[in-house]
Order: sequence, then C-alpha cells, then structure tokens
Amino acid sequence: MYCILVTGIPAAGKSTIANFIAEKLNIPMISKDGIKEILFDEVGFKCREEKVKLGTASASIMYYMAEQLMSHNQPFILENNFENATKEGLNKVLDKYSYKTITVTLTGDYRTIYERFVERNNCVTRHRGHVVNDCYPEKEPGKVIEPMSYESFENAVVSRGMDAYVGNGPQILIDTTDFNKVDKNDILKQILMCKEQLHAG
Repeated sequence: MYCILVTGIPAAGKSTIANFIAEKLNIPMISKDGIKEILFDEVGFKCREEKVKLGTASASIMYYMAEQLMSHNQPFILENNFENATKEGLNKVLDKYSYKTITVTLTGDYRTIYERFVERNNCVTRHRGHVVNDCYPEKEPGKVIEPMSYESFENAVVSRGMDAYVGNGPQILIDTTDFNKVDKNDILKQILMCKEQLHAG
C-alpha cells in the first residue's frame, strides 16, 4: 500500500495542494498544522518551549492517525514539512507497515516564497497559533507580530531540512515560486503515474 506525502517549505502551498489531491482521489488527508491549531485552541502555550512541545505532540498525533490507517491497509495523505526532527517517526511507521510513499515536494525561490510567508502571517484569517511565539492566548489579541527576517527564514528551511525529505518511493518536485502557474491537474496526473509504478513494482 502507499501514502502521499505533501511536504516543502512554509507558504509554498502545501495545504492547498494536499486538499486538492485528497478531494480528487477521495482519500483522507492529515495535516500537522490542522492538529496544531486544535491543540493551540484547546491547550495553548505560554512560552516558546511549550509551543515547540505542542508542535512535537502534533507530529506524534499525526503519525498515530497514519498508523491507524496503515493497520487497515488504507491510502492517505500526510501534509507537513517533514523536517529533520520529525522524519524519524515517519520512517519508523512506514517501515512497520511496509508502506511506500509518493513524495510531493513544494519548493521554489526562497525569497519570493518568504514574501508570501510574511503576507500570509499578516492576514487576519491566519490562525494566531502559527503567528504568536511568546504567549498564547495572547496578552494583546490581534497585536501585529514582527515577521522573522529573510535570513532567519532561509536558515530555518535549510538547517531543518524543510524541503529535503524524500520518502521511500518516487518524488514529484514542484516549483511554486509563482503559484498561479502551478498545474494541479498535472500534479495529480504525476501522482497517478507514480501509483502505477509502485503497484507494478
């Protein structure tokens, strides 16, 4: 059996692509950020350390959910930037159930995508749990949070391996520098071709 990993750098369009694929293939999609938002709302955090712990817990829950689907031999999608700190948990559960992966990696020009990242964080609809880094619930709700610098953004992407992970199957590399030029139907076509390759193998 197989699963699809939609990964890549922040603001590259992972959620949009993952939701599109899930709808077209009619399979479950599990998002680490989606889990984090629930934990932020229900549990919250009071410092950066607690926020990091909630992120780690979100990954653990995501892998638990994936394992439940694997135990019933179901295909599914995981959406996350499978950075160095969380890939071990993923590899472990893939090996346990002998699942193969199709990795869809979204990347592109870091500086251009960084500008999207800043714009997204300034959007009023962006979940505050992804924006605030010190205290949650906020002491000053709606306060404008200064974005990280481009240098910090780039360093985080590279040092944490946010677009470097490739699973144990084929990879589809997508340049989302200009997201308007991304052909989602072509991505779907490539996924179906990869699926056939895995079945043939």
